Amino acid sequence: MSLRRNLIANYAGQLYVTTAGIVLVPLYIRYMGAEAYGLVGFFAMLQAWFNLLDMGLTPTMARETARFHGGALDVMGYRRLVRALEGVFLAVALCGGLSLFMGAGWVANRWLKVDQLPIAEIGISLRLMAVIVALRWMCGLYRGAITGAERLVWLSGFNSAVATLRFVLIIPVLIFVSASPVSFFGFQLAVAVVEIAGLMWMTYRLLPAIPSGQRIRWEWAPLKPVLMFSLSIAFTSSVWVLVTQTDKLVLSRLLPLSDYGYFTVAVLVASGIVIMSGPVSGAIMPRMTRLQTEGQHKQLIDVYRLCTQLVTVISMPIALVLALFSRQVLWAWTGDDALAEKAAPILTLYAAGYGVLSVSAFPYYLQYAKGDLRLHLVGNALFVVVLIPSVIWAASYHGAIGAGWAWFLSNLAYLLLWTPLVHRRFAPRLHLHWLFGDIFRPTLLALAGAIVGTALVTWAKTRIILVLELMAATTVLWMLACFQAGSLKRIILERLRMW
Repeated sequence: MSLRRNLIANYAGQLYVTTAGIVLVPLYIRYMGAEAYGLVGFFAMLQAWFNLLDMGLTPTMARETARFHGGALDVMGYRRLVRALEGVFLAVALCGGLSLFMGAGWVANRWLKVDQLPIAEIGISLRLMAVIVALRWMCGLYRGAITGAERLVWLSGFNSAVATLRFVLIIPVLIFVSASPVSFFGFQLAVAVVEIAGLMWMTYRLLPAIPSGQRIRWEWAPLKPVLMFSLSIAFTSSVWVLVTQTDKLVLSRLLPLSDYGYFTVAVLVASGIVIMSGPVSGAIMPRMTRLQTEGQHKQLIDVYRLCTQLVTVISMPIALVLALFSRQVLWAWTGDDALAEKAAPILTLYAAGYGVLSVSAFPYYLQYAKGDLRLHLVGNALFVVVLIPSVIWAASYHGAIGAGWAWFLSNLAYLLLWTPLVHRRFAPRLHLHWLFGDIFRPTLLALAGAIVGTALVTWAKTRIILVLELMAATTVLWMLACFQAGSLKRIILERLRMW
């Protein structure tokens, strides 16, 4: 499969999914209200915490599928592994979903700070969330298989179709049927059923045929060879959830549900930065794994550096616009002065943090391809010990602003202090070229342009013109970053000459 084609497909699909999920939020708030939208934010947080049960099996499925297509696994070994993983996923989905379902009443009455919504309605919504979370988490197994097979063009199209159902077609339901949380989550449950059915269908189309006369039963044995790798990723995933979701969990208890809705809006916009870099990881992780399997280390590093530059050029200008022009972005998007006033400082800090995160995640991709996550485990263990108490303290005493500072500083510390050790172990003499050549050079020029913009630009008072001005500012910053992007710049210039 073409890496370029997969990247384009991933970005096209992810851009649509991200845009649909963010652009329509003002309509959700308009018809549902800020308090009901706080439930949507709680649902997103709940879904993230459910990933603690993943045990590293989703990325393991993607990696083992890539290894099968690279010739490292035989047909029966691969099919037995798929069946074993399906059994584990199903058991965890049932246990986890049932636990959430049974705890819905306690959460509605004891945890959330509700002003206007009926408690009974919140309880029903939480039970619907439990079923949706279990189904969507189960989808991860099948997405892993499709990603590992590098069928990312199909997956991108399917994700876009599901996003249309989830984010766009819910609007007529809210307008013409009911804007209650129960109606919202009931519709999302129907979409989740469609989603898992489509992913299962495609996965089984891609699986190799079982040889005649052979049968596959559920067994524990196929999981043993990948167990250590899975547990390594499980720890990493758990740390990721703890670092990125602890603030949201604490604030869901501290803030009124309506204020939590405003906080959710700010974080949602900022998270679009790292979501934009997600397609690159989805495309390069299978490719880097295959290159490592084939012993092509130089080509692996070339892909690694080029994609770092690509993510820097795409993500950092967006992060700068969201961080430095946060109030303008929120008002142009929602037209809500109160929301823009409350959410702008939060957006500034979370956008800066997500911008750093989009590039600091790359050393993990290198370790994933090498199949050795020991150093990653050590680094994440240190982060758990130091950062999680900081996040809890900051969120408890300084609210959403404190949580934003903890988020930004934790990601900056990881980039500056830990990634040099990873590169020294897996790619000696690479780190300074990677940090300064692939990240700092494009970012600093764009940052200089953004600072000049804050001093010179007088923003429009009408939303449509303001949107155009923000788009123009983002485009200028993209061009400035691309001008300093080394290999990526040369590739772009070569393409332009061909045209």
